Amino acid sequence: MTEKSRRYEQGMATRRSVLGDDWVDRAEASKTEFDAPFQELITEAAWGHVWTRPNWTKRERSMVTIALLAALGHHDELAMHVRATRNTGATPEDLREAMLHVAIYAGVPAANHAIKIIKQTLAAMEREESENKESGA
Repeated sequence: MTEKSRRYEQGMATRRSVLGDDWVDRAEASKTEFDAPFQELITEAAWGHVWTRPNWTKRERSMVTIALLAALGHHDELAMHVRATRNTGATPEDLREAMLHVAIYAGVPAANHAIKIIKQTLAAMEREESENKESGA
Protein backbone atom coordinates (compact mmCIF):
# COMPACT_ATOMS: atom_id res chain seq x y z
CA MET A 1 0.00 0.00 0.00
CA THR A 2 1.36 3.41 -0.95
CA GLU A 3 1.63 6.21 1.56
CA LYS A 4 -1.21 8.72 1.27
CA SER A 5 -0.65 12.47 1.08
CA ARG A 6 -1.50 14.81 3.93
CA ARG A 7 -4.29 16.26 1.75
CA TYR A 8 -5.71 12.76 1.23
CA GLU A 9 -5.68 12.13 4.99
CA GLN A 10 -7.44 15.46 5.62
CA GLY A 11 -9.92 14.63 2.88
CA MET A 12 -10.66 11.21 4.30
CA ALA A 13 -11.28 12.70 7.74
CA THR A 14 -13.64 15.29 6.26
CA ARG A 15 -15.35 12.72 4.04
CA ARG A 16 -15.99 10.57 7.13
CA SER A 17 -17.28 13.53 9.15
CA VAL A 18 -19.72 14.49 6.39
CA LEU A 19 -20.85 11.13 4.98
CA GLY A 20 -20.31 9.01 8.08
CA ASP A 21 -18.02 6.07 8.76
CA ASP A 22 -20.54 3.46 7.57
CA TRP A 23 -20.91 5.10 4.15
CA VAL A 24 -17.18 5.57 3.66
CA ASP A 25 -16.39 2.07 4.94
CA ARG A 26 -18.83 0.58 2.40
CA ALA A 27 -17.32 2.67 -0.40
CA GLU A 28 -13.80 1.65 0.59
CA ALA A 29 -14.78 -2.03 0.85
CA SER A 30 -16.29 -2.00 -2.65
CA LYS A 31 -13.30 -0.20 -4.18
CA THR A 32 -11.46 -2.17 -6.85
CA GLU A 33 -8.18 -1.75 -8.67
CA PHE A 34 -10.19 -0.11 -11.47
CA ASP A 35 -11.76 2.69 -9.41
CA ALA A 36 -9.10 3.10 -6.69
CA PRO A 37 -7.41 6.01 -8.52
CA PHE A 38 -10.80 7.73 -8.87
CA GLN A 39 -11.58 7.24 -5.17
CA GLU A 40 -8.18 8.68 -4.28
CA LEU A 41 -8.80 11.66 -6.58
CA ILE A 42 -12.17 12.57 -5.09
CA THR A 43 -10.95 12.06 -1.54
CA GLU A 44 -7.97 14.32 -2.10
CA ALA A 45 -9.52 16.90 -4.43
CA ALA A 46 -13.16 17.22 -3.37
CA TRP A 47 -12.86 16.35 0.29
CA GLY A 48 -9.25 17.40 0.90
CA HIS A 49 -8.96 20.54 -1.22
CA VAL A 50 -12.51 21.91 -1.25
CA TRP A 51 -14.46 20.64 1.77
CA THR A 52 -11.60 21.33 4.21
CA ARG A 53 -11.27 25.02 3.27
CA PRO A 54 -12.03 27.32 6.22
CA ASN A 55 -14.11 29.92 4.35
CA TRP A 56 -17.48 28.12 4.53
CA THR A 57 -19.02 25.87 7.14
CA LYS A 58 -19.95 22.30 6.33
CA ARG A 59 -23.59 23.44 6.41
CA GLU A 60 -22.92 26.06 3.73
CA ARG A 61 -20.94 23.61 1.59
CA SER A 62 -23.71 21.07 1.99
CA MET A 63 -26.38 23.47 0.72
CA VAL A 64 -24.29 24.57 -2.26
CA THR A 65 -23.38 20.97 -3.11
CA ILE A 66 -27.01 19.88 -2.97
CA ALA A 67 -28.10 22.78 -5.16
CA LEU A 68 -25.41 22.00 -7.73
CA LEU A 69 -26.20 18.29 -7.79
CA ALA A 70 -29.90 19.08 -8.22
CA ALA A 71 -29.21 21.57 -11.01
CA LEU A 72 -27.01 19.08 -12.84
CA GLY A 73 -29.38 16.14 -12.36
CA HIS A 74 -26.96 13.99 -10.36
CA HIS A 75 -29.71 12.25 -8.40
CA ASP A 76 -27.76 9.47 -6.65
CA GLU A 77 -25.21 11.95 -5.38
CA LEU A 78 -28.05 14.30 -4.39
CA ALA A 79 -29.66 11.65 -2.17
CA MET A 80 -26.28 10.83 -0.63
CA HIS A 81 -25.67 14.48 0.24
CA VAL A 82 -29.20 14.89 1.63
CA ARG A 83 -28.37 12.01 3.98
CA ALA A 84 -25.15 13.80 4.89
CA THR A 85 -27.14 16.75 6.23
CA ARG A 86 -27.36 14.72 9.46
CA ASN A 87 -23.69 15.58 9.89
CA THR A 88 -23.44 18.98 8.20
CA GLY A 89 -26.25 20.77 9.99
CA ALA A 90 -28.15 21.74 6.84
CA THR A 91 -31.86 21.63 7.66
CA PRO A 92 -34.88 20.74 5.54
CA GLU A 93 -35.61 24.48 5.50
CA ASP A 94 -32.11 25.09 4.08
CA LEU A 95 -32.77 22.50 1.39
CA ARG A 96 -36.11 24.11 0.52
CA GLU A 97 -34.38 27.46 0.05
CA ALA A 98 -31.66 25.85 -2.08
CA MET A 99 -34.34 24.29 -4.30
CA LEU A 100 -36.00 27.66 -4.81
CA HIS A 101 -32.65 28.92 -6.09
CA VAL A 102 -32.30 25.87 -8.33
CA ALA A 103 -35.78 26.52 -9.75
CA ILE A 104 -34.92 30.09 -10.67
CA TYR A 105 -31.33 29.68 -11.81
CA ALA A 106 -31.30 26.13 -13.24
CA GLY A 107 -34.93 25.50 -14.09
CA VAL A 108 -38.17 24.30 -12.58
CA PRO A 109 -37.87 20.72 -13.93
CA ALA A 110 -34.48 20.27 -12.23
CA ALA A 111 -35.81 21.60 -8.93
CA ASN A 112 -39.05 19.63 -9.20
CA HIS A 113 -37.27 16.30 -9.63
CA ALA A 114 -34.72 17.15 -6.92
CA ILE A 115 -37.52 18.06 -4.50
CA LYS A 116 -39.06 14.64 -5.10
CA ILE A 117 -35.72 12.96 -4.27
CA ILE A 118 -35.15 15.17 -1.22
CA LYS A 119 -38.63 14.43 0.13
CA GLN A 120 -38.16 10.68 -0.37
CA THR A 121 -34.72 10.77 1.25
CA LEU A 122 -35.84 12.85 4.23
CA ALA A 123 -38.82 10.52 4.74
CA ALA A 124 -36.53 7.48 4.64
CA MET A 125 -34.18 9.14 7.13
CA GLU A 126 -37.12 9.87 9.42
CA ARG A 127 -38.31 6.25 9.23
CA GLU A 128 -34.80 4.96 9.96
CA GLU A 129 -34.48 7.30 12.93
CA SER A 130 -37.85 6.16 14.26
CA GLU A 131 -36.94 2.48 13.80
CA ASN A 132 -33.61 3.05 15.58
CA LYS A 133 -35.39 4.67 18.52
CA GLU A 134 -37.88 1.80 18.71
CA SER A 135 -35.11 -0.81 18.65
CA GLY A 136 -33.03 1.10 21.17
CA ALA A 137 -30.12 1.58 18.78
